Parts: sequence; C-alpha cells; structure tokens
Amino acid sequence: MSKINFGVIIGNRGFFPDVLAKEGRKDILSVLKKNGYGAVALPVGQTKYGAVETFEDAKKCAELFACHADKIDGIIVTLPNFGDERGAAEAIKRSGLNVPILIQAEPDDPDRMAIGRRRDSFCGKISVCNNLKQAGIPFTLTNSHTVKVKSAEFKEEIDQFAAICRVVRGLENVRFGAIGSRPAAFNTVRYSEKILEFAGIAVEPIDLYEIFGRVDRVGDNDRGVKNKLNSIKGYTATKGIPQESLLKMAKFGYVVDRWIKENELVGTAIQCWTALEEFFGIVPCTLMSMMSESLLPSACEVDIMGLLGMYILQLASGTPSALMDWNNNFADDPDKCVLFHCSNLPKSFFKSDKMDFQEIIAGSVGRENTYGTIVGRIKSSPTTFCRTTTDDIDGILSAYVGEGRFTDDKLDTFGGYGVMQIENLQALMAYVCTMGFEHHVAVNMSETADAIAEALGNYMGWDVYRHV
Repeated sequence: MSKINFGVIIGNRGFFPDVLAKEGRKDILSVLKKNGYGAVALPVGQTKYGAVETFEDAKKCAELFACHADKIDGIIVTLPNFGDERGAAEAIKRSGLNVPILIQAEPDDPDRMAIGRRRDSFCGKISVCNNLKQAGIPFTLTNSHTVKVKSAEFKEEIDQFAAICRVVRGLENVRFGAIGSRPAAFNTVRYSEKILEFAGIAVEPIDLYEIFGRVDRVGDNDRGVKNKLNSIKGYTATKGIPQESLLKMAKFGYVVDRWIKENELVGTAIQCWTALEEFFGIVPCTLMSMMSESLLPSACEVDIMGLLGMYILQLASGTPSALMDWNNNFADDPDKCVLFHCSNLPKSFFKSDKMDFQEIIAGSVGRENTYGTIVGRIKSSPTTFCRTTTDDIDGILSAYVGEGRFTDDKLDTFGGYGVMQIENLQALMAYVCTMGFEHHVAVNMSETADAIAEALGNYMGWDVYRHV
C-alpha cells in the first residue's frame, strides 16, 4: 500500500492554556510518524504553535492544504483544548479538499482541572462538529468521544481512518475492464454503466473474440508467453495438467496482462461460462487468481459489481480479495454457511492449493477443455464480506458489508470452498433476498467492515447496510 498522508489541524482557543496546543501538536505528529503516516501541518513559526485559532490562521492552513492537495488523503482535526470551532471549519472549507475528516478530542485528567491544565475538549468537539454540519461537510468520529492521542485506542482509530481514506481516494477515477459479454444464464450480474460512470467508475469493454484474435497472433515461443508460463508453474502445482492447456493459459494471460496495462485498469471481470471452454479450451481461473493475488482483482461471469466489491475490500485492507457464491447451508447451524467457487480464489486464501479441471461443466464441454481452476480449502481467518449493486430503478449505488469468520469445520467437497460463520446470518440472507442483491459476494481476510461502511455511506453517499 502507498503511504497515507493526513492534513493535520491543531485546534487552539485563546483563553485556554496555549501550552496544551503546543504539546498536542508535538504528540499528534509524533504518533503519526511512529505509525508510518505522513503529515501536512502548519509550521510552528507560521501561527502560534502551528495551531489554528483565528481567521488568519485558517486561511494560512487552507493555503497549505491546497498546495499539497494531491498528497493529502484525509484531514485530522485534533483538539488538545477546546479549540476554535470556526477556525477548523474555515480551514477545511477554504482548502477545497473533499477528503474524509477525523475529529479527535483529548480527554481531561480529573486531577488536573485547574485553569492551567483544563482542556474542555469534550465540549469543543461538539462545537467543531456543529460547525462542520452547518457547512454540509461530512466527518468521522472516534468511537470514544474523547481519546488520548498517545494511546493504543487512538492508534486503532488512525488505522481505521486510513482505511476509510484509501477507499474514498481509491474510488476516484477508477477504470475496470470487462472482457466479453455477460453470460446469458446470469441475469444476476446485470448493472448500469451509467450509474457507475456518474460515480466516477469507468468500464472499458473488450469482446472475447478480440482477445482470441490477439492470442492467435502470439507465437508459442514469444518471450512474454514463456515468462507467463513460468509464472503459472511457479504459482501453483500443475502436476497432471496437459502442456497444451498450460500454453493456452500463458498466451491468454499474456494478452490480458498487456491489455490491462495499455488501458490503465485496476481490475477485470471476465466472461467464462462457457465460451472460453467451448471455443478456446481452458478456464481462466488460475490466471484470475494470479491477478487478484497481485492486487489486480479479477471477477468471473463479467460481474463488474462483484469486482467493485473486491476492489473496495482490497482498498480498505491492502490485501487480496475473492468473489464467491453464497452457496450452501452448513448442517443445521443457522449462523454458518458454505462459500464456494469453482475456483479462482487468490492463492493466499488457501491452506494448500493446486491446479485442476472444472468439475461442474466438464460433463458438458469435456474435461480436456476445463483445465485451469485453482482449488483448495480456505484457511481459518476473520473475514469481511461486501456486495455492491446498481439500483437502476432509483438510480443509486447500494451495498451491504459485514464481518464473519472462515472456520475449520469439517467439509469434503470440490473447488475453492470454506465454511463461514456470521452472527445473525438468517437476517442477512433475508436482507439479501428482500433487497434483490446478487448471489455473488466479495470476501477479504480482514476486519474492515466499519471503515467500508463509513467510506461508502458517509463520504460516497451510497445506500449502505452494515450487518451486525
């Protein structure tokens, strides 16, 4: 992940102890640096202790932020004392930045409540938030109304806020690739390109026939094809896979890799069922797994909205995502289900993995045409799930997000699979069905649901359900 940089506003108010602002500035910048975050803040010499109190201070801060707008991912307003409610709001408004904002207030010590050390940040935070609300500026609160900058709790707050910032910044001018058309049997992957475009998400399509044409022009001994073939063999066990199938995969992957690079795409959704098998003779699953593992997520069945969910999870966590089916109940446990795909899951999801053939469609197109899946049992891990969709009737983007856990429950089946435990799963499934969501869901081995819900709902303005 690239380094996250925060614009930092240190609040101050004249009739409160200035020394608290001085200490507060030092503390917040030290904590950010220690945890690997960059900071843009007023120099000490430009305003009193580098804090924002007056209208002139706010203008100086706004100018500084505007000059560094390209590298500021979010703004932290820290209140070592009551702070000037108007100063923070003016600085943010005048900067022109449209980024997430975290409001932190330092707690008072009951043993240090005399005039020389009393903060009143508890109260000041309410006033700052009131001013931001009046200005129509969204902001994020810490879980506790006051929290010490130099605490483990605030470290967690910063990390979650960074995830929010990554999602919001990462969804600016996104470019996805759609390879092939939607399979006729999958009405569930329909979506509106226009709604996505309005949200800043572009889709670059290419016909599967054009990909096949480009593959035909690539020689078996092309250096790029050889490199791709070696990458495939180094990625997963390929024992028993025909060399002819591996070569087809390498050529297909080489062409797709070049197309992604040429079009500056951050992810792809690929037509598979069953054109690739019938007319080319492989499944693209391992190639898609390799892309997702390298943080270029790839979804099957041209499920662009599934791809968007994968990408959002990846932005929040910095780790690979997968797209799976809500597939089976698990015995009679109401809070467990089986997630499955045939499969193209990232290698890092598995306990162990190997390349195989696609058992579901081998009977209709022939086993020899279905080599290329990557299969195995998903390892036990905390997990976040997310699904996005375009509500074409209301013209909005909708999503649900929540957390669960892949378990070690015994299960003997095929493909890529795992048992997922989710609190109040039955209510979630009722919501998915009632709201008409798709059967695919993106999953990521992280705990980032709160950050995603905040980013999509508060800052992106999407309709978001946070399952708890």
